[in-house]
Amino acid sequence: MSGASGHTRRAVVVGMAGSTDLMSAAETNAPPPPPAKTFVLVHGACHGGWCWRRVADRLASKGHKVFAPTLTGLGERSHLLSRDIHLATHVADIVNVIRWEGLTEIVLVGHSYGGVIISGVAEEVPSSIASIVFLDALVPANGTTSIAGTTSAAVRAEISAATARGELAFKPPPAAVFRVNEKDRAWVDAMMTPQPVATMTDTIALMGARDRIARKAYIRAPNYPHPAFDKAYAACKADKSWRTFETTAAGHDVMIDAPDWLTSILIEVA
Repeated sequence: MSGASGHTRRAVVVGMAGSTDLMSAAETNAPPPPPAKTFVLVHGACHGGWCWRRVADRLASKGHKVFAPTLTGLGERSHLLSRDIHLATHVADIVNVIRWEGLTEIVLVGHSYGGVIISGVAEEVPSSIASIVFLDALVPANGTTSIAGTTSAAVRAEISAATARGELAFKPPPAAVFRVNEKDRAWVDAMMTPQPVATMTDTIALMGARDRIARKAYIRAPNYPHPAFDKAYAACKADKSWRTFETTAAGHDVMIDAPDWLTSILIEVA
């Protein structure tokens, strides 16, 4: 019995060693993990870099580098609100992050109003952008255009009223308007800040740099009704150079309502 038992133990030891060798070989021959990417996440009107925290944390936990700057006059930079803030200011905010951080091969993501900003950024630093993503966002036409003519009727009315009163900025709508999930609405309402009026009435000149980026994607959240977003989504879906995605699991602030899903999509299109 003891001899049989010893033989069995030796077989087990040899078998375990062989398994370890096979596992080591398999690990050695396994394909390397995908290379880390650099994401630059641009928020929408009345928001700030804070709205990207859940997605930024998830991307960083997977080894990616993430920048989520707040545009001048908003969020934690709301103390800088002035008449000198224009659409070009916000484009420069993002361009300067890219230049001063020496970023290349970036995945540039714009939410809502941020779609106009990233379109302008593409004109300034096209060689730095590997992929561009519009998240429930405006996609301004090439040529000279303004946001006020393409946004929702409610926002246009708010812009007109603020301009008539001579105000620097217009108040953010309630988070419920954006169909933010009920649990987060109070937090989002507390975090949003007024949007500088000039950023919405200024014109921007686009010469098609955005369209020449190899990897382009549009993500639509149809639970938030917006004709301009529907139009942009349909146009991108009809263009084979774009990838399109849709979620009914979130309102307009997809990064808040569905961070896991959005993170996976951003990694897929990077």
